[in-house]
Amino acid sequence: MKKLVLIDGNSIAYRAFFALPLLNNDKGVYTNAVFGFTTMLLKILEEDQPTHMLVAFDAGKTTFRHKTYSEYKGGRQKTPPELSEQFPLVRELLDAFQIKRFEAENYEADDIIGTFAKEAADEEWQVKVYTGDKDLLQLVTDNVTVVLTKKGITQVDPYTPAALDEKYGLTANQIIDMKGLMGDSSDNIPGVPGIGEKTAIKLLKEYGTVEKVLESIEQISGKKMKERLEENKQQALMSKELATIFNEVPLDLSLQDLQFGAYDTTKVVKLFKELEFKSLLEKFDSEAVEDEIETKDEISFEIVDEIKEEHLHTPAALIVEILDDHYHQSDIVGISVVHEKGKYFFETEKALQSKVFVNWLADQNQKKWLFDAKRATVLLGWQGVELKGVEFDLLMASYLLDPSHSAHDIVDIAQRKQGGYVQADDTVYGKGAKRKTPDDIHVLAEHLVRKALVTFSLKEKLEQELKNNQQFELYFDLEMPLSIILGKMELTGVKVDISQLEKMGEDLEVRLKKYEEEIHSLAGQTFNINSPKQLGEILFEKLELPPIKKTKTGYSTSADVLEKLAGKHEIIEHILNYRQLGKLNSTYIEGLLKVIKKDTSKVHTRFNQALTQTGRLSSTDPNLQNIPIRLEEGRKIRKAFIPSEKGWKIMAADYSQIELRVLAHISEDKGLIEAFQKDMDVHTKTAMDVFHVKEEEVTSLMRRSAKAVNFGIVYGISDYGLSQNLDITRKEAAEFIERYFASYPKVKQYMDEIVEQAREDGYVETLLHRRRYLPELTSRNFNLRSFAERTAMNTPIQGTAADIIKQAMVNMGEEIEKNGWKTRMLLQVHDELIFEVPEDEVETFKEVISKVMENAIQLNVPLKVDAEVGDSWYDAK
Repeated sequence: MKKLVLIDGNSIAYRAFFALPLLNNDKGVYTNAVFGFTTMLLKILEEDQPTHMLVAFDAGKTTFRHKTYSEYKGGRQKTPPELSEQFPLVRELLDAFQIKRFEAENYEADDIIGTFAKEAADEEWQVKVYTGDKDLLQLVTDNVTVVLTKKGITQVDPYTPAALDEKYGLTANQIIDMKGLMGDSSDNIPGVPGIGEKTAIKLLKEYGTVEKVLESIEQISGKKMKERLEENKQQALMSKELATIFNEVPLDLSLQDLQFGAYDTTKVVKLFKELEFKSLLEKFDSEAVEDEIETKDEISFEIVDEIKEEHLHTPAALIVEILDDHYHQSDIVGISVVHEKGKYFFETEKALQSKVFVNWLADQNQKKWLFDAKRATVLLGWQGVELKGVEFDLLMASYLLDPSHSAHDIVDIAQRKQGGYVQADDTVYGKGAKRKTPDDIHVLAEHLVRKALVTFSLKEKLEQELKNNQQFELYFDLEMPLSIILGKMELTGVKVDISQLEKMGEDLEVRLKKYEEEIHSLAGQTFNINSPKQLGEILFEKLELPPIKKTKTGYSTSADVLEKLAGKHEIIEHILNYRQLGKLNSTYIEGLLKVIKKDTSKVHTRFNQALTQTGRLSSTDPNLQNIPIRLEEGRKIRKAFIPSEKGWKIMAADYSQIELRVLAHISEDKGLIEAFQKDMDVHTKTAMDVFHVKEEEVTSLMRRSAKAVNFGIVYGISDYGLSQNLDITRKEAAEFIERYFASYPKVKQYMDEIVEQAREDGYVETLLHRRRYLPELTSRNFNLRSFAERTAMNTPIQGTAADIIKQAMVNMGEEIEKNGWKTRMLLQVHDELIFEVPEDEVETFKEVISKVMENAIQLNVPLKVDAEVGDSWYDAK
């Protein structure tokens, strides 16, 4: 039996976009519609096992129906750019799965689907049509099942002739007549004013078709009904015509061309990796994407038993190896050194016990070239060994030259930059629980020596590329010294008051128990609040609250659903609070307690320096940049972060509105510059300009709206995005943005000019020449171009802000060392630096930190820093 699946591409993508929260990958590309579409596609492949497949798309805004009625589909809201950008990715996804896709000028996806469905049904094939559009119910026959998506993505209603009769009491052909009478607001089909679905069904059950209804007007009861039908005869007939799917579209494809079989798993897995669909990747064998390795060249090297000075010629490439990324908890498995006079492997214990080697590591004059100097600094630091004299960092050079690449391991860099042959770690060490050092020490030694060889061979080439890009200073004067500072910060760690954290956990448990009792009391019974199924039954069946969204397993009780129900019942606020406190307890209290180093009571995070395309640092294991501060309970977690020495203080120094100050500088807008030079509240100033009111007339709502636009502009916000943030219509949001640009014309000019400049250059850059390449700017595809344009606008702002705080960290590190202060830099969290300071250095240091941070880079508006001191991180805010 041949099984054909036809998918309404536009409809399913729309459903997916609005069913899922906005998601994006590390390149900033929105992916929620693609993810939802993919989830449904995989479900279809698994459950239906089709022999033939096609996804149909609308080709353009104009179809043959517009000749009949020019206002057809008029009044539809413009597709949000966050969705438009994803259609090329949906098409790329289908190509990876080797599923045919088709669109035809002058026709809609419905017509293409209708044509193939009829042809296949005539051949006695089994056909399934997936869509969110009820118009396609007219295609239902014994051979054609139309599957309608409900409010989510994977929850569907299949319609056979029997199901159609049960739901509407109509045949498939009568669906067209129903649309003729009631119209369709989504397609702007007028129908007969005043006739809704119930009335249309009633009339059709009695008379059969629109034509018969119109012939029988005199027999219909109700004066108004008769008048409406009489006055709108032609409109009803035209509406029926507009709603009728045309099933004779001229096709370049035959049914046989739609054959679906095995697809290239490698292509699918590669795309999933780019889109960061980690949960979907688990369905595939990762072996499918192992890259072909170039021919292995023979090398000679020495496994050194006793390290001597002759083994340590300078400059030398140095590799300090571990088996995984978590270098705070990993053992060094071997060390290699490569220079002009030799290639050597040192066993860890022998190397670290060698005075010759340890002294060489600590000698500033002995130049070392590394891959990831920060990691090596930490690994050796845990062994009490100091690393100095770092002159080259392969990881940082690769990151600055190719920031859009998600992989910057030595294997990837060697392949991209032709740096020589080296095997993937998984090939040498194995994967997961089976990962271990090879039994043969020669295999390990050769692997490490090859890594050092790549590092040694690429230094000159990559440094020349950096110089060609005017990025050498950014690399050598900023990122390189910063990597060493970050390594020292990670080694220092942050002291945690364990008893206080445990007490917070106990207090949260008590409050959670109280909320649980109140929720059960309001529900009138006990149930598992953490069970979406049980909670959904309580809210939407027992308490009869209106269901907002359904999932495969029942009612959705997600945060966005509950927030929409706020105010409709007292229980909702309690559930939201219960969930927030529960997450705080499990993720941040219990989570932090698990990673505290027992002998020091400290946490040692890892700062990711080569991850984001904007240059921002991120933090993992634990993520100390993500401790929630909107809730007071979340802020209180910072109370547990305390100085590691008695009598010391915590100092937090925070840049004020740094990105908006950068925008003022880059755009040279007089209004923004004036606000910052006069030290005005910039959100109040924006509200005054946009709403044309005096300062004293600015309401809290006006300021909130202005703040959303101010920060939204920095991130290239669209009218759709702003409407979601402020809970207003897209039209109101568009008007707000328009008024903003009228008030700050130079901001608009900057955004237009930076896009043109980027199109010409192929990239944008920060004030310190950090680059982000945007090849999509020249794409013929509008959606890809629009994403790149938004990125071009916001990257120089966000990237420059990142550069400024990094420069401040380097300058502060130099200042601390120069003055011989005991003060230690502990953390960088977004625009904030955290220090622990001896009491006798507090006053001096507070003055110095503000001065250094405010002068990290010169802008045409002042940088402003707020520095506060306290007994904990919480108290220093």
